[in-house]
Amino acid sequence: MLLAVDAGNTNVVFALVKDGEICARWRIATDPRRTADEYAVWLNQLLSMEGYAMQDVGDVIIATVVPRALHNLEVLASKYFKVKPLIAGDPSAPWTITLDVEEPSSVGADRVVNAIAAHHSYPGDLIIIDFGTATTFDIVDFNGVYKGGIIAPGINLSLDALVMAAAKLPRIAIEAPSSGSVIGRNTEEQMHIGVFWGYVAMMEGLVSRLKAEIGRPACVVATGGLAVLFDGHTKIFDAVALDLTIQGLTLMHERSLKK
Repeated sequence: MLLAVDAGNTNVVFALVKDGEICARWRIATDPRRTADEYAVWLNQLLSMEGYAMQDVGDVIIATVVPRALHNLEVLASKYFKVKPLIAGDPSAPWTITLDVEEPSSVGADRVVNAIAAHHSYPGDLIIIDFGTATTFDIVDFNGVYKGGIIAPGINLSLDALVMAAAKLPRIAIEAPSSGSVIGRNTEEQMHIGVFWGYVAMMEGLVSRLKAEIGRPACVVATGGLAVLFDGHTKIFDAVALDLTIQGLTLMHERSLKK
């Protein structure tokens, strides 16, 4: 079985994959100081709860945007799973997509992996929106070439900045406003409206501009933990693929084996 690891700025996601299907997934807060031993104790318990054992893992593939977290994840793979892990973007698991940007090495691993998975699953030009610590918009043309994109503050970062900078504003949960009105009658309502509908307006505006610049029909694919928060409140999503990064890592693993 394959253990696919997506180490982001906020969380590290571990997914157990068998024959291309995700059997289980777990999430833990990203902490570069977390040791391989700590990961192993945590994973061993979770694997056992799902009816699996450490010995069931035969391969590991890792994508990370947190360089300091990589070493301990590599040690986890070699010490506890007895394998040399594939690292997305390294010679062991090279990108199977062309990066047509000024600085290819600066593109986040998660964004490239998402592009690989989306091009495999959806035809034509693509706009991939990934809701994470930052919200990214990635463009892949119909030939499967990564063309670039947009980086915007994630909705949690936007809310944190607002609360930190304004002493009297309370911390609120990120959720769709309960009322259909965009005129708030109290402070919390006004914050919900501003944060949620303001973010929807930002997404819709950027997607409209991206489609105009692409000049061809483009499929909009949403991913990331907060994608479900906005699904149903905007018409810009053509598909919601919450496991897009894990699917991309699985594809990269399969292609590396064939090579």
